[in-house]
Amino acid sequence: MRLAIRWTVGDVSVRGFEALALSIAGARAVFGEAAAYYVCVNTIDLDTARSRVGSVACLTNWIDCSGRLPAWFKDHVDPAMAEGVAWKFAPPALFRDRHVLSLDNDVILWRMPDAIRRWLESPETLLIAEDVHSYYGQFANLCPAEPRNSGMVGIPAGWDTEARLKHLLRNVRLTSEADEQGLQVAMVTAEPHGVVSVRDVSISGYFRPHMLELGSCGAHFVGVNSRHSQSTWQGRSIEHFAHEFFDGKRPEVVRLLKGA
Repeated sequence: MRLAIRWTVGDVSVRGFEALALSIAGARAVFGEAAAYYVCVNTIDLDTARSRVGSVACLTNWIDCSGRLPAWFKDHVDPAMAEGVAWKFAPPALFRDRHVLSLDNDVILWRMPDAIRRWLESPETLLIAEDVHSYYGQFANLCPAEPRNSGMVGIPAGWDTEARLKHLLRNVRLTSEADEQGLQVAMVTAEPHGVVSVRDVSISGYFRPHMLELGSCGAHFVGVNSRHSQSTWQGRSIEHFAHEFFDGKRPEVVRLLKGA
């Protein structure tokens, strides 16, 4: 099955770009030379994004997607929405003739999960990740009771993403990151789909219910993209805890990537 890996990144923190560099390296090791690799960049220029990931920039293609959110989609986005909402849909689909695996920049793989392997062998099945808590916004009534996370989304070749989005967005305006995740979860889980378990790819972070241990195949590092959180704990901004957690796990991640 022909495969493309897609990341979306904007003006995230230094550690967010460090995570993206590790994610690119891991994906190349796991999926090999036959896959196509694309980073969709928004809110910053391509040269800046490339420079922030360093030497692995040459391992992927880079696309400026700042102006590629469809005109019709803009009618469903609140001007006051949280930063980052809807960029994953700029554009809604990169390819029609490939399976496309969309990874958050802070999702790092060092082994292929069985759920992804099965998805690659299926001509019609979609893919979503398990989560440790539900976060669906306005789409909660269309999502499963089990927690799901849009940090990994797999769309099969030939699937009409735009048509599904238009259907789900009727009379809806996105106002939060929860809405953006709920939209993707509702889209995927309405169809036959596989689920990447948190045992395989952990939802990793300092605060519970996020996980302290890494998954057997990868990890999704929650919060590393944040630059200036307004939330605090014990007198410190929340992002400091997320960044320190990532720093502590980085040596183990690098070791696992070397064995990929």
